Amino acid sequence: MIITGTRLRTLLAAGAMASAAALVLAGCGARTDDAASSEAPAAAESCVDTSGDTVKLGFLNSLTGGMAISETTVSNVLHMAADEINADGGILGKQIEYIQEDGATDWPTFAEKTEKLLTQDCVAAIFGGWTSSSRKAVKPVVEEYNGLFFYPVQYEGLESSPNIYYTGATTNQQIIPAMDYLASQGVKTLFLAGSDYVFPRTANAIIKLYAEELGIEIVGEEYVPLDRDDWTTQVAKIVEADPDYIFNTINGSSNVGFIKAYYDAGLTPEETPIISVSIAEEEAPAMGHEVTGNYASWNYFQSLDTPNNPAFIEAWQAYPGSSGVTSDPMEAAYISLYLYKALVEAAGSFDVDAINQAALDNEITVDAPEGVVTLNGENHHISKPGHIGRINADNQFDIVWASDGFIEPDPYLEQYSWFPEDVRNALVAAAG
Repeated sequence: MIITGTRLRTLLAAGAMASAAALVLAGCGARTDDAASSEAPAAAESCVDTSGDTVKLGFLNSLTGGMAISETTVSNVLHMAADEINADGGILGKQIEYIQEDGATDWPTFAEKTEKLLTQDCVAAIFGGWTSSSRKAVKPVVEEYNGLFFYPVQYEGLESSPNIYYTGATTNQQIIPAMDYLASQGVKTLFLAGSDYVFPRTANAIIKLYAEELGIEIVGEEYVPLDRDDWTTQVAKIVEADPDYIFNTINGSSNVGFIKAYYDAGLTPEETPIISVSIAEEEAPAMGHEVTGNYASWNYFQSLDTPNNPAFIEAWQAYPGSSGVTSDPMEAAYISLYLYKALVEAAGSFDVDAINQAALDNEITVDAPEGVVTLNGENHHISKPGHIGRINADNQFDIVWASDGFIEPDPYLEQYSWFPEDVRNALVAAAG
């Protein structure tokens, strides 16, 4: 069970942006928090009805397709959180009635299901997604209908929306710590391997900029679509490049093909370790090969020693359909429902505008398994601790590095001088 709290806080001004440099990436888009200040068309009228003793919420996860390997657990833990909240009296005294939809690892389906949940099922908020492509598909729909979407997975940053709350890490809470760790280990060469969509390409553009700052040479960069598992050709290029480490931004079942090709090519964690940002406790044993000795950068690990983690693990292991292990994305999904509860109770209302105002006027905290996280009411991200873990023989993670306290979210990397404003704007546009 999670404890939530609110207290009045002072709003802080945004950090100054750096300048200079340029980066060419194809695409289009706009920075949402800048666009929000200009006049926009009125959102469609909500059909949410909370006059009875229930409130409808939507859960939108890929239960089929390539991302089901990861998203099924996120769906299940959302059910567990809803059951816990209902057992504890609900939200503002109303029981959660949840409607589960399958995004089917198909981005148009995510958009269609979002519209259905908002306009036909009349849910007060939607929880789910995994890939940035799924989030990008949901974003214009929740903004059009003034709905709320709670997104639980680490991502490439460069986004904020009045209609999205982000409980996974943004770049400065996961990727920057991973690069700092590599630099501290004396890494000089790095190969980038990613799935071919928004998150890996944007994340790797940021990694290349920071690698230059750290004196790390990028010796190769390869991508494979999410629906393809054959990494043989790309791994052959890794063997030829002989990097100190591989930075893995692959998602879903494509990781299985990558790990197979990695070992088939004779690569080992002793000589060419992998650091991943999408392989967690549940994915590790599903790789078809032991992955002991490789690394991952997350904010939560099952092995984390915090006051609330043992009870969370015990509750999850006892829950019907449980995978038996906890992980960062499912913990962030669990947080998301409790964050929504805290926001609604601070607002005294299920109204989206009232919730957003409560986020600005109050300090919203969630006493989570990873520790006490705090919402930034301006950018809708939460503070998080950073951790690097090394996979052991039990497919758990031995923590080898931890941040000095919680890392405040900086989705636009405004505090980093090596990330100039024109580069930031180009990447925001490219991400869409």
